[in-house]
Amino acid sequence: MPRSVITILGGGFSGSALAAHLARLPGSYCGDVHIVEPRPVLGRGLAYSADRPEYLLNVRARALSLLADEPAHFIEWLGRNEPAADAQAFCPRQLYGRYVQEMTQALLPTPAANGLRFHWHQTHASSVLPAAAGQAATVELASGTQLVSDAVVLALGNFPPLPPARSTDGRYLSHPGFHGSPWEPGALRTIAIHDSVLLIGSGLTAVDVVLGLRAQGHQGPIMVVSGHGRWPAPHIAVQPAYPEFYTRSLRGLISVGCVLRAVRQEIRRAAAGGIDWRPVLDSLRPDLGRIWMAWPQAEQSRFLRHLASFWTTVRHRSPPQNVALLEEMQRSGQLTQHIGRVQHIEPLGEALRVHARHGSHISKLTAQHVIACTGPLLDYTRIQEPLIVQMRQAGLLQPDPLRLGLLTDVHGGLIQADKTISSVLFTLGASRRPQSFESTAVPELRQQAAELAHYLGAQLRQA
Repeated sequence: MPRSVITILGGGFSGSALAAHLARLPGSYCGDVHIVEPRPVLGRGLAYSADRPEYLLNVRARALSLLADEPAHFIEWLGRNEPAADAQAFCPRQLYGRYVQEMTQALLPTPAANGLRFHWHQTHASSVLPAAAGQAATVELASGTQLVSDAVVLALGNFPPLPPARSTDGRYLSHPGFHGSPWEPGALRTIAIHDSVLLIGSGLTAVDVVLGLRAQGHQGPIMVVSGHGRWPAPHIAVQPAYPEFYTRSLRGLISVGCVLRAVRQEIRRAAAGGIDWRPVLDSLRPDLGRIWMAWPQAEQSRFLRHLASFWTTVRHRSPPQNVALLEEMQRSGQLTQHIGRVQHIEPLGEALRVHARHGSHISKLTAQHVIACTGPLLDYTRIQEPLIVQMRQAGLLQPDPLRLGLLTDVHGGLIQADKTISSVLFTLGASRRPQSFESTAVPELRQQAAELAHYLGAQLRQA
């Protein structure tokens, strides 16, 4: 009997979650699942690869199971491997990476209970070539291997951001004090303890960098420049769940202003009852996709221009111990914040000078090290990864008009340049932000993985 073939391009969290859910499909299958991941281990991806215990997850352990239908799975793993860990705690990222790695590596030695066999190719894909009939595609690997596949899933995660400033000659990009990605191995090791540092961005990545510098004993000044000047809001003690209010107050609202007024009214109602705003926003989590998709494109664009940065700070929060450390460093004067958008960066001997605009005012800040802590590149028209370039030129994928990711159907099937929906090519993870806006956190990604696994399972050959 010919075997079905699924190829997953990417072995970080999203690819690993999809593989884990495929292995748990009920029934008996005749098929192979190939995971293409060039990193030295599966499962960790970029988010969980840093060997730094001070980098904490920003979600409590109880909410981080890899498996959508087994919410206690990670807690049970912690009980066996880290008995001192608390389900309400914020675990180190590297510990969570170990959990995902073990889950994924365990799929490789023997077939799953449903008969699927899993294979790891420690390389990257160079091209995807659909068959003429459109019912299969050949994935060409850099190693020379060709995988003729019934389904190909892009699980490529986040791409590094573009350079943070315009430059006529780009000299700052090659300056030893410029760090384009804080996630590169050893990215902070060249920073001496008394060196001055400037961070571009004040989100969760910047928080991690400050923690990393602090753990290294850094004593020099740290400046932070961002367009809004806000840190992520702190988590508070666990609160009872707030009742769903989408059906009562938000269903059918098609403008950002109307939704904003309704949410503010709900927050005021909760506050009158002594309830914090955080559970109110958290209760919207299952409905965020419906709210986003109800808005016309002009309203989505308005949200991105005026509210997206604020939403990020209140939605993606920081562990309270991290916030306490930031406040302590600000009180001591070691950490200072500046509001402005970076316009220009120029080398200045062994240092770099950053020009940041806030209104009509230009600040000129000088530091020995500048670290880009901006968000990932989401615009697939500008991503220069060879595989993405090849698929884009071949019309196999289509960036969305707001440049948030890729156009897909509800299953993650790629909408191609000719507007047809591929029955072979799929994606999950950050690339699906156009459909739901929220497509970065574990609960959303594992649900995508579970749904896509069941959809693909229906297409697999039964043994």
